[in-house]
Amino acid sequence: MAIRLIFNPAEQPLAGCSKMWGCPDLPDALEYPTVSVEDGDETIEDPMTFVCQIRLADIAALDPEGRLPHEGMLYFFACLDHFFGNFDALASPGMGEWDSRYFRVLYSKQSDDLHPHRIVFDDGTPYGLPAESISFEHCPDKADGFKLLGKPFFDEIEDLFPGWTTLLQLDCDDRWHLLFYDMGMLVFLQQDGDIRCYLHSL
Repeated sequence: MAIRLIFNPAEQPLAGCSKMWGCPDLPDALEYPTVSVEDGDETIEDPMTFVCQIRLADIAALDPEGRLPHEGMLYFFACLDHFFGNFDALASPGMGEWDSRYFRVLYSKQSDDLHPHRIVFDDGTPYGLPAESISFEHCPDKADGFKLLGKPFFDEIEDLFPGWTTLLQLDCDDRWHLLFYDMGMLVFLQQDGDIRCYLHSL
């Protein structure tokens, strides 16, 4: 079975909790990921979009096989600006398998003494969407939507990565104005410590 992610707008700080969007709570040993992009004659270190952090103790009861660690934090970052409608984004990975510089998955065994890493624009506006809390429930292996583990919803991705585990599947969402082309999905996959990211659309 896979694990579905269920989101709720947050009315309280979510420091150290499982959350979607917002800002990551990182230990001192981890840096906020960036991607190097060319802007004319200048190279810019552009911050990736923070996607979510998973407090792994929250999913332990739903993962009796231990496919993921049951302690610590798992973090996902990706270059998503284009898919939120910023079509002038300098880092736009496109369809198919993404180069590793366009996404990052981080793991920390530490789940306390974490510090929020807020990214803001020059005018002080927070970068990214407001944080939402995440709860979890079982779902079928090949479910659509937002999920951990199981198999990719699209057979085309599973055919390209036979035997790989879905670490995280992201779907389109009108509420967040998140659109992966024509009803596509972005999938983070893992096998033997190797992590890939693949975008497929109808």
